[in-house]
Amino acid sequence: MASELTDEAIDLALERGNQMDASLPNPSSARYDAASGRIVVEFTNGSAFMVPARALQDLANASDEDLAAVEIENGYALRWDRLDVDFTIPGLMAGVFGTARFMASEAGRARSAAKAEAARKNGRKGGRPRKAVAGTSPA
Repeated sequence: MASELTDEAIDLALERGNQMDASLPNPSSARYDAASGRIVVEFTNGSAFMVPARALQDLANASDEDLAAVEIENGYALRWDRLDVDFTIPGLMAGVFGTARFMASEAGRARSAAKAEAARKNGRKGGRPRKAVAGTSPA
């Protein structure tokens, strides 16, 4: 037998939800800081989060004017209407700047002294080794 949902139970649940909202840091504003090239999200508890705007998928070639048109949507996402681009704030805070394919392609572009030295060593050896095909021995 299912219990009946009463007006009192609904009111109590709404009150608990309001208390939770009040206790968690929620985004209060978002803006593009052209001087640093970052999107700045400020929260109701006074904290802030910044992310490099042009590191985000589909924003690399956006104008400063387009980047400045950022809005908070549904209390947890950033939206650029003109560009038809959305990102969740929790995702950005976790370092998710685009799709898995985009993230993998960006990771391959990383430059470091160690990566440059490894490329030079591979070049002296004749380049990247060929992939072995199943059932054959490498040449």
